[in-house]
Amino acid sequence: MSDSPLHTTRRYFLGQCTGVSVGSMALSSLLGQASAASQAPALGLPGLPHFAPKAKRVIFLTQSGGPSQLELYDHKPGLMKWAGTELPESVRQGQRLTTMTANQKQLILPGITKFSRHGKSGATISEWLPHLGEVADDLCFIKSMTTDQINHAPAMTQFLTGNQIPGKPSMGAWVSYGLGSLNQNLPDYLVLISKMQRPSDQPLYDHYWGSGFLPSRYQGVKLRNSKDPVLYLRDPDGLPRHLRRGMLDGLAELNQMRFAQTNDAEITTRIRQYEMAYRMQASVPELTDLSDEPDSVFDLYGPDSRRAGSYAANCILARRLAERGVRFIQLFHPDWDHHSRLPSWCTARCRDTDQPSAALIKDLKQRGLLDDTLVIWGGEFGRGVAGQGKWDSPEAGRDHHPRCFTMWMAGGGVKPGLTYGSTDDFSYNVAENPVHVRDLHATVMHLLGIEHERFTFRSQGLDFRLSGVEQANVVKGVLA
Repeated sequence: MSDSPLHTTRRYFLGQCTGVSVGSMALSSLLGQASAASQAPALGLPGLPHFAPKAKRVIFLTQSGGPSQLELYDHKPGLMKWAGTELPESVRQGQRLTTMTANQKQLILPGITKFSRHGKSGATISEWLPHLGEVADDLCFIKSMTTDQINHAPAMTQFLTGNQIPGKPSMGAWVSYGLGSLNQNLPDYLVLISKMQRPSDQPLYDHYWGSGFLPSRYQGVKLRNSKDPVLYLRDPDGLPRHLRRGMLDGLAELNQMRFAQTNDAEITTRIRQYEMAYRMQASVPELTDLSDEPDSVFDLYGPDSRRAGSYAANCILARRLAERGVRFIQLFHPDWDHHSRLPSWCTARCRDTDQPSAALIKDLKQRGLLDDTLVIWGGEFGRGVAGQGKWDSPEAGRDHHPRCFTMWMAGGGVKPGLTYGSTDDFSYNVAENPVHVRDLHATVMHLLGIEHERFTFRSQGLDFRLSGVEQANVVKGVLA
């Protein structure tokens, strides 16, 4: 009987007199496996990867808001003769505009930066990105990216999950689910968001790094730039570590009993996550303490790298995470949405990101990590050639443009020093080798050793995949 004195005494004896909890005894096998897992990587799905991967991990430098390809990468010197004239209908072809510019004349604003060629590859890069020019021969530019969505939230959702409607797993969640972990002391998928020096009015939604219908253990874990980098990870003051261990053992026992009754996979996820949190209590403070980095590293990443939470500091953390075997690392840098004051706002974002992005490539390369780390830089769409507002004013900006934009990748099996695809003379339509967001997803999966069409998850009676149901192709032209 549950109220038997003998029963109570036995529990008291085991828990209080011997220091061994019932959970520790009942789950010794489970916790033994967890302990072993902390020393060895966890395998992914059976049969994955489908073939030898070129990349073991991904660092996704997500530029939220739509960087202007016209100012940064897609040099169109011929636009000067069109300055202030209306965009020809033969170019626009009735394409959709946002409500912010639909009622104004589409007067052409040529790119306001100077460009020069860099490296043996001769890549054209803006004067606003001088440091990136130093690593041009390590980069693979895709100038013919295209997407379907013209507004931020659906465009970014499609960019990161393959579907404009929230609820689907993010790319990082798919990778974590399929390939497993290279390090059990940290999550498979970590997210870092830049701490801006001025408030940003652009929201970053949790579903951008969510797990959707996949088990929740595969969602991105946000690493915050504060005293507690991960919420609720630190033990309350006065709680000894051995008591925390005993409490987790008891919780694991209760969760295991519940799992036996319901067979709910989320319960096993809960057990794993409690164990992960316990290990992270030691691994996260060590990770985020940059005091062991030499001055030469901070000099490499630039003057903002000593400011906690900056994009530059997050790039250093991205390299540290790559060294520790984190599978998918995603940085978010917002405020690229330049509807006005393009000369001042866009240059500010370039100052934030130029030197740290280039430094990350150099740092990974000199440490021997670039070859098997895929670095991706880009946003959800580009900017239009027409000026928003008075086209010849310093207050002018550019509206959203999904029809063509530029991204770059490096390492991890892509061709270095390559420029792939091109746009028309107005940087308005793709002229050669279009790469849809679906194709990008298929290509990233391929570089990780996954055939995207065979990598599915059944939910609500349907087989879903990151690259969606429409035609998606691996971009073989960018593969090394």
